[in-house]
Amino acid sequence: MSRPARIPLPTRDGVSASTVAAPDGPWATVLAFLSERIPAVSREDWAQRMARGDVLDAQGQPVPPDAPYRAQTRLHYWRSLPFEHHIPFEETIVFQDDFLVVADKPHFLPVTPKGRYLHETLLVRLKKRTGIDTLVPMHRIDRETAGLVVFTVQPHTRNAYQGLLRDLQVHKTYEAIAPWREGLTWPHRRISRLAESPHFMAMHEVDGPPNADTLIEVMAVSDVPAGPRLARYRLTPRTGQKHQLRAHMNALGLPILGDQIYPELLPALPPEQAPDLSRPLQLLAKSLRFTDPLTGEARFFESSRSLNLPDGLPACPQACALGLPTTPR
Repeated sequence: MSRPARIPLPTRDGVSASTVAAPDGPWATVLAFLSERIPAVSREDWAQRMARGDVLDAQGQPVPPDAPYRAQTRLHYWRSLPFEHHIPFEETIVFQDDFLVVADKPHFLPVTPKGRYLHETLLVRLKKRTGIDTLVPMHRIDRETAGLVVFTVQPHTRNAYQGLLRDLQVHKTYEAIAPWREGLTWPHRRISRLAESPHFMAMHEVDGPPNADTLIEVMAVSDVPAGPRLARYRLTPRTGQKHQLRAHMNALGLPILGDQIYPELLPALPPEQAPDLSRPLQLLAKSLRFTDPLTGEARFFESSRSLNLPDGLPACPQACALGLPTTPR
């Protein structure tokens, strides 16, 4: 049986419709199916949504609570949350044309809806701000990371831009604040195999063919009278594994400041508790460079954000390249 064609559905307050496939099964009604398939929403809530016309069939028609279940089709609905904590930091748009929107994301703001975040996400904020319902992120960065994220505008050009990532043709640089350790040679190129760790959410290095490649350079080193020394690093990932930069820095014994996963996963706050916004991860997606696959134009974008550097952190373009400590100016 051929699948029904997808129909365009409008966003609601910047939120795109979610789609769930309806497989063969024993459910007598759509309500019974949704209650079992997506139990995070109660049966009573599903019934109320359906009564309001918030659940649609494959043709875009409202599905009432007593509608019989039909397999091998699709259902559409708009996700909602009973409560969502506001993220009091604003994104900026650094570039926009008919094909791309490039945003400079603050720390703590997720790129796309997930878990406890829906409206407080970069994607939904940008849809509301630009009025462009077709925005899709070309790539993603962690919620805790600040910096550049590129969105595609036109569905028919999306694959061309995302193909740049598949072919490793997008050149990214990051900056990070992390401990300084004597005895390492700079620049350092970390090439290893990353895999899911037994610890929830984390990645770690394992034996096997390399799949992660990061160039790590020192931009500045602190020299303070007391306390641990810190450095500002430039990180250039040549691959795009999950948590690659955080895992590679941790493997060197240099976990990025503010990291709540490496070297140790800190317990998550209860959903009803406001997130702690006082200790941002000191990681910034600083620049992006690629050749536009449609126009052949060289594209370069740079974040205007900077990390919260400690006092007395001087620049050291020559000394750090040699792995030498510096003194304050």
